Formats: sequence, structure tokens, C-alpha cells
Amino acid sequence: MLRGSLGTVTTQHAEIEGLFTLESGAVLPGLTIAYETYGKLNRDKTNAILICHALSGDAHVAGFHEGDNKPGWWDAVIGPGKAFDTDLYYIICSNVIGGCKGSTGPSSINPATGKAYGATFPVVTICDMVNAQKLLLDFLGIPELYAVAGGSMGGMQALQWTVSFPDLIKKVIVIATTGYSTPQQIAFNEVGRKAIISDPDWNNGDYYGKKIPSRGLALARMVGHITYLSDESMHAKFGRALQGKEQVGFDFSTEFGIESYLHYQGDTFTKRFDANSYLYITKAIDYFDLTKDGSLATGLSGTKAAFLVMSVSSDWLYPPYQSEEIVTALSANERELQ
Repeated sequence: MLRGSLGTVTTQHAEIEGLFTLESGAVLPGLTIAYETYGKLNRDKTNAILICHALSGDAHVAGFHEGDNKPGWWDAVIGPGKAFDTDLYYIICSNVIGGCKGSTGPSSINPATGKAYGATFPVVTICDMVNAQKLLLDFLGIPELYAVAGGSMGGMQALQWTVSFPDLIKKVIVIATTGYSTPQQIAFNEVGRKAIISDPDWNNGDYYGKKIPSRGLALARMVGHITYLSDESMHAKFGRALQGKEQVGFDFSTEFGIESYLHYQGDTFTKRFDANSYLYITKAIDYFDLTKDGSLATGLSGTKAAFLVMSVSSDWLYPPYQSEEIVTALSANERELQ
């Protein structure tokens, strides 16, 4: 096996028995949590690092699944000798609840009806996702985390860990994220949800085994993907280049390279993601707010971990000022910053 490569990996599933009460007060009759692990847990069980994924991510963070040509979504930094060195650390990544990549979510079977939950699945929050991850650690027999890391929605989960379980984490790495969702972020998510719900094939969330709301989901992904790109990156990658033609046709066909790219992103997304999960996960992001009495410093006052906060200068969905707010709040509480 090449140095730095994890080779072939397998997604596992933890069956968590017992009632799971959500932040809303709704109750799920047990959970299935899809997860992957890399490296070895040391004798003292003190070298575990939890990686949290973003909106459209999953548990497959590194290595290759059997037959795949593309590795996990953060393979560049996880493995022997890499930033998250699996020679030293035991890396864990799980699919969030509400997702569609093996963990309990709207596409799961409701044991009370024998059918997929669909839109009857209860709304979940980032806090619920973290509570489910804590149950996974209990299942794996891991009492504490050396670190937790994530970007975007993954960064939200990492921050939530420091608030919900401050005594169980030594270090946290948050990348391009926020301590609370802003009106602009909520607005983009609502447009995406409206695109899905307006698709006649959504059928009030009851489309499993039928025609999926692919048009609505593709539109939602196109809108969302625009927020993942900066103005600078779109200029550099596409400019005003035409796609497959030498001059404009003065019609409404797909003409510009950026248009073709967004159509591709939307179409491919519908083949790997569930529309209902998109609704639930974006709603969880909207609800995320670690401020207390209007203060992020107060909201983070109970944290104990050492923090590494990173931002991307060209990011306009989670702009640098939001990372600066996190740093300011932590500094007010005299937390260690690395």
C-alpha cells in the first residue's frame, strides 16, 4: 500500500437501542448510525479524533470503497503521515442523523408503519446530531476525544461538541463556519427547500419507490453550489467562456461554462442525495445558534478545549468575520487559541 493511502475501507453501522429524544421533544425508537474508522485506538483510548461532515457529506471521509476510483471527501488530509495521521490517531467519521447515507433519516423505515418516514420524520438540530455522535462513541467504548474537527456544517458540529460535552474534548478545529446562522444563510437554504417542495414529484415527502423530485433537488443544489464558490474562483475557472459554441445564440439554451457546470452539479447531486434529507439538514443549519442572551461569548463560556479557528478569505457564505466573532468570543473567555 502506498505511503499515505488507507486502501480499501468499509462503512459500518451501529445499531443504538433505546428511545432517542430530540431537542424538539420528538422521540425516535432507536438509531442506526453509519460510520467509518481509520487507524488504531490506543490502550488508554485517548487518541480518538472525530471528523464531522458538511451538508452533503457522509461517513466516507478517507480511503476507497471497493470498486471506487474516487476516495473519501477528505482523503488528502487523513491517512498515514498526513495531517490527521492514522499512525498516531484513531479517526472516526459518522453520517449525521437526518442524512441519507446510512444513518437514521427520512428515507429510513418507520417501524410503526413499515414505510419510509418521509416528511413525518421529526426535525433534527445540530445538537441532536452531536448527541447521536456521543452515543456512537459510547457504542465504540470511547470515553473522550483528543480532538473534533470539521468545516462548514461540520464546524458547527465541532463547536456544538465543545458546548454540549466540554469535558470530553481536548482540542477542536473549526474551518469556515459560524457560531450562528445568519439571515442570508437561512435565506439561501429556504430557496433550496422551496425548490424541492415546489416540485410536484416531492408529493409531500412521499416519493420513495416512485419518481423522485429530481428537478427541485437539482435546483436546490445549483443555488447551494453558487454559495460554495467565490466571485474570484468563478472568474478564474469560467470567466465568460461559452460552452460548446463559439458565439451566443440569442436564446435560452445553456451557453456559458458556468451554466453548464451548475447543471452538471445539480444533475449529479440527484443521483447521490435524498431530497428530504436536504430539507432536514438545511433546517438544522438554520436553527444553529450558540449565542446565549444574544452573546456568543456567553454561549461559549462553558467550553474548555483548545481551539484552532480557520477561515477562507474568499468565502462569502461563511465569511471571515464570522470566524473572527468566534475568536473574539473565545478570547473573552480566555480560551486557548492555536
